[in-house]
Amino acid sequence: MERLLDVSELEAPEPLLQAIDTLQELGAGEYLRFCHRMKPCHLYAYLQENGFCAETRRGRRCECEVLIWRKQDEAAAAQARAEAALLPPWQEEG
Repeated sequence: MERLLDVSELEAPEPLLQAIDTLQELGAGEYLRFCHRMKPCHLYAYLQENGFCAETRRGRRCECEVLIWRKQDEAAAAQARAEAALLPPWQEEG
């Protein structure tokens, strides 16, 4: 099941803080769709250190969508990966 967190209108550090709060509440079978106006670079270290996986994509709802799930949660991983496959890959500009 998807949980949506749209932080695209918030200023730092609120997006990171809200993501951490929401991730701590994820239940079995749940993944987070994190919507932001830019790639949330500071979030990835937290994800790695705390047992999460993520797929970063160009979004429909916002510029950048990151689908996040707990590493051991195969049901959430399958759902998040299926949703990520519907979006174009993230490509760094430059």
